[in-house]
Amino acid sequence: MIDIKTLDPQKTVVVATGNAHKVVEIEAILSEVMPDVRFVALRELGDFPDPVEDGADFYENALIKARAAQEQTGLSMAVADDSGLCVDALDGAPGIFSARWAGEHGNDAANNQKLLVELADVADEDRTAHFHSSVVLVRGQEVLRGDGDVQGVIGHELRGSNGFGYDPLFWPAETPGRTMAELAPGEKNRLSHRYHALKDLASRL
Repeated sequence: MIDIKTLDPQKTVVVATGNAHKVVEIEAILSEVMPDVRFVALRELGDFPDPVEDGADFYENALIKARAAQEQTGLSMAVADDSGLCVDALDGAPGIFSARWAGEHGNDAANNQKLLVELADVADEDRTAHFHSSVVLVRGQEVLRGDGDVQGVIGHELRGSNGFGYDPLFWPAETPGRTMAELAPGEKNRLSHRYHALKDLASRL
């Protein structure tokens, strides 16, 4: 655990996530344009309650998480992302409810099973979808955002052991013949929706 009082509030960005992989990915890209800043995961600073994510879209939920981290830690800068899968045949569902679509937050197996059931009678050409990510950086009262997408289609069976969430069912358009979960971590990071959103955000800093 890191003592917040030992951090320079002008040179520290708190990353509002409990996912260690996200912290690494966020730091790798944003540190290119914020070289003198230290990125610290929120969970390293204390056991804070999760804010209620009741926003209407990915951007609003990301902003809720970033503002909460800012207020909980007293640090002036915080970054958060919100992302999910949007399936065209399901009118954009599961969308912002991706992580808890089947009822239990983070139950990947149940979420994937529900997706397969929902698309059971949908033809291959209509199984198009995209992952979307919105990343928000707050600096004091200033709000900066970045958005990114990766296009693809939903398969009929789970394939691959890398990644998480809907990755075993998502076939990115950029990697024909392989699901997101069959890509090496570095390859996935270079085409992921979060990568594109972070690059978009970095271009605004």
